Amino acid sequence: MLILRCPAQLQLLEETLRKSLPTTLPVLGTVMTVARGNPASHEVLVDSWPHFGIVLTRLRPEEHRDPRDYYTNQLAVFYRDKGALQALLGGTEAVTRARAFQVLGLQDGLDEAVQEVASARGLKVE
Repeated sequence: MLILRCPAQLQLLEETLRKSLPTTLPVLGTVMTVARGNPASHEVLVDSWPHFGIVLTRLRPEEHRDPRDYYTNQLAVFYRDKGALQALLGGTEAVTRARAFQVLGLQDGLDEAVQEVASARGLKVE
């Protein structure tokens, strides 16, 4: 996963996400916050640039204080392909299973994809 820090990249991503409202709303809000100074210490990750399949926003890992606090460790996600989401949850270090987390998104199939990956790994999902 690539972390976007460049203002031009964040602006282009913001414009792209606006075209897919309302499903991009959870991610778009964080992208806008990061592009405008990032007072909440979040980061924006994509699987590739500029033709991304998935966008993930999260709190910077160094800001985590309690590994059991899934409210602090909220991940917002927008994906163009369910396979990209499953790959993100199942095989990258962008989502660590060492701490509790919750996944926010408005797309159909998000819950099923999370359940599939969790059951394949023997993890509990609430």
